[in-house]
Amino acid sequence: MSTIRSTAAQAPARAIAPATRLRLTRRGRRVLASLAAAPVAAGLALAIVNGGGALASRDAGAPAGTFDTVTVMPGESLWSIAEDVAPTADPRDVVDAIVALNQLPSSSVAAGERLSIPVFD
Repeated sequence: MSTIRSTAAQAPARAIAPATRLRLTRRGRRVLASLAAAPVAAGLALAIVNGGGALASRDAGAPAGTFDTVTVMPGESLWSIAEDVAPTADPRDVVDAIVALNQLPSSSVAAGERLSIPVFD
């Protein structure tokens, strides 16, 4: 016959450790500060990359009175607008100037869109 012994009775009683306060070292404070600042820095970087870059540009912009505005009509493209506004200039240069002035992501435009057109001599 075997006897079953309780393991609880055999285990020594452990002393309960007293609760201690959390101590934050100088290194720990730096880590927490950098973790808190990381989303802010990432947001600013994203804002600059996605279009806020024009705000940080050194370009003064177009002086007042150096451009006209045109509303894109159905069936028009930047190429046709460039040929209309500057018939003697190279349309590629005019399209590039329109894209740069309006900060367009591509050279495609939609009907009803208002564009600033640089004045060509």
